[in-house]
Formats: sequence, C-alpha cells, structure tokens
Amino acid sequence: MKTIDIISLGCSKNLVDSEVLMGLMEANGYVCTHDSDDPQGEIVVVNTCGFIADAKEESINTILEFAQAKTEGRIKKLFVMGCLSERYLAELEAEIPEVDCWYGKFNYRQLLQDLEGSSFEACEGKRHITTPRHYAYIKISEGCDRHCAYCAIPLITGKHQSRPMTEILDEVRQLVKDGTKEFNVIAQELTYYGVDLDGKQHIAELIEQMADIPGVEWIRLHYAYPTHFPWDLLRVMREKPNVCKYLDIALQHISDNMLSRMRRHVTKEETYELVRRLREEVPGIHIRTTLMVGFPGETDEDFEELKAFVKWARFERMGAFAYSEEEGTYSAEHYQDDVPEELKLARLDKLMHIQQNISAELEAEKIGQTLKVIIDRQEGDYYVGRTEFCSPEVDPEVLIPVEERRLKIGAFYDVQITDSEEFDLYGTTIYSEI
Repeated sequence: MKTIDIISLGCSKNLVDSEVLMGLMEANGYVCTHDSDDPQGEIVVVNTCGFIADAKEESINTILEFAQAKTEGRIKKLFVMGCLSERYLAELEAEIPEVDCWYGKFNYRQLLQDLEGSSFEACEGKRHITTPRHYAYIKISEGCDRHCAYCAIPLITGKHQSRPMTEILDEVRQLVKDGTKEFNVIAQELTYYGVDLDGKQHIAELIEQMADIPGVEWIRLHYAYPTHFPWDLLRVMREKPNVCKYLDIALQHISDNMLSRMRRHVTKEETYELVRRLREEVPGIHIRTTLMVGFPGETDEDFEELKAFVKWARFERMGAFAYSEEEGTYSAEHYQDDVPEELKLARLDKLMHIQQNISAELEAEKIGQTLKVIIDRQEGDYYVGRTEFCSPEVDPEVLIPVEERRLKIGAFYDVQITDSEEFDLYGTTIYSEI
C-alpha cells in the first residue's frame, strides 16, 4: 500500500498539481509512479481535466477503467482529484461508487491525511518533476477573473490567486540546484499576475527577477491575455537574453462581432495593434495563439475576417478548435449554438490549411541559420531537441542525426538548420556543448 500510481490528464497546470502531490507523498515514505502504462501499485490517483467535452470524456473513461480494476481486485484503492471532480463532485459520487474518495482542484493534499491519519509529515517536500530533469513548468497563479463567454475555467478554479513572488523564486532556485535549466511559466492568465495582491500587474517584475537567478537558461511564457497587456513585459523579453522570444497568447477571433459576443473586452483594431507592437518591440518573437471557429452567431463575414487576419499575422504557432457548448457558461445560457457542426469543421479545416502553409514557409526560412538547441531525448536515429521558439510537446522539434556525434540529453548546442518539414527542422551540430 506504499506504492501509488498517479495518472495526470489535461494541461501542464494539472501536471504541476500531480508533481506537488507526488513530492508530498514521497516525503511520507510512498513510492510514486506517474502515467505508468502498467500501474503496479495498490493505490491509483487520477488527476482529471474538465475543460471541454473531449477532455471530460477521457477523464471519465480513465476513472471507469480503474474502477473496473478495483472491482477485479487488481488495485485496492482509487482516488480522483482535479478539475472534473471539482465541478461535478455530487454527480460523480453517485455514478461511480467504486472511487474511495473524491477531491477537487485545491484540497487534494487532504488525500495524504486520509491515508495516514494524523501521523503524516506535513512538509510539502520537493515537487517530483515528471518531465525530463532539464525543464519544468512553473505555475504562478490559479484561477481567472476574465469570464469569457465560452469558458468554464472560472467555474472550476474560481477567482485569480497569485502565488507570492518569493515563493515562486525560491522554487526556481531549488529547481536550478536540481539541474533544471528551462522554465515554462504557466497560468490560466499570466499577465494578470499580482493584480489580486495590490491592484498592479507584476508579471514583468517577476520574470525579470527570475531571469537574474544564476543557472536559469531559458524562460518561456504561456497563456497571456490581450486585454490590458503589460507592455513592460516586452522590455524584459527584449533585454534579458534568457527570456525566450516566445509568447503564448490566445486571441480566439478577430471580428468585432465575435470578440464582443465572446466577452473578450478587446476590439479588432486593438488586436491588430497588439500583434504589430509585439513584433516591433521584440524582433524575432514567435507568437503562439489559439483561435475558435463556430462560436454562436459567427457569420461567413466573421470567418472571412478571421482568415484574413491569420494570413496577415503569419503566426509562427497556431492552434484552432471548433466551439463546443459548456454548461454553465455565459454562451450556453444566453446564445443558441446555431452554427451547424459540419460548417464548424469545414471552417476549422480551412483555417488550419492556411496555417499549415504559413508554418511550412516560416520553418523553411530557418534553413541555413544557426540556432541554440536543447536536447530533449534520443529517438531512433535522431537526437530530438528544441529552440527557444518551441515549447515541449506542442511545437516543432529539431532532429539531429545520432551518427554525427554523441550529444548529452539536457545540454545546449549550436545547430545549423539544414532542412525543414511542415512542423519539424533538421540540423547538424557545429560546435560542442554550450
């Protein structure tokens, strides 16, 4: 009963929660595995996602799979935590009685006390990093105050809560001591950081102080919001060489009709100006964004505006998805889901086709350039790495033939780009480890 298998579903913010729980459990004598293909322990913890329909379905299917394992005697205890159980606790308890206990998004530390009684060690311990040791995710806040019409996140996580800056910086220093070089800063809305503490945005100050910590090689920023963008952050990105010229900022749409109905509190003109200013103030920046098609009321004219915007902006990284109604959200309660599913998917295909061509062209422009690359792993005949413009798991990778020379996982090298595909680059190392 001292071996626990933790299954983490959903986003990197969920992954951090799993890592915190694993660190706490290990400080109390448990052996933890993460996302094991063949769980061997007698206790399983499923950390669920409840963001959209597909994620909820995956979470429920995973819970049912382990509920069956418990019924068959292959595991002794099953616990569930995370966003899905935070939102649907009463319904899930009634439907899946095989689960021993349910926890939400914020009370999962109670799991250890329920296992150990009053005898458990209260210290948080270190996070058990499940990513390759050279990179980690740093969560700087929880929750969101934005209340976009389509989004259920505020219903699950509540209001924005910033972590104390000293706590975040101490965590970064500890991770550096443990060998971490790359820090992917995450939040539901990172540009709001600090507003709940004193009414001011402190994200630029936080990133600047993080960049000054010896041993921090790369900092990458995820999940910014376009409204009231903190422009001083661009100065930090421009001046600090270890702050990657990369920004993940979900824009969702461009037509004023859609932005208003989505309750984004930004206009088409302001969005165009934002993209112009990002590129002007941080030369070479790579922008990752997410767009939505098929939101209630989206007309052919709205979609044509969106296509034109994508062609103009030439995003280095772009994802898109079709709107799906989420119960309890503003759009579910006030709008009719009136765009036919087949039209949503057709628009999605057209938009992604435009982006695929743009991505191929932008990646091809890197041929002949020498870029700093971190090596993540060896896979078959190639070492697989990333540039500062690429986040783990979601962005293009750099493939370097193994036969060239022996490279160290987690080390940086100067790599000359020799070829490209739509989403990946090929290169050759020209210098030894940096």
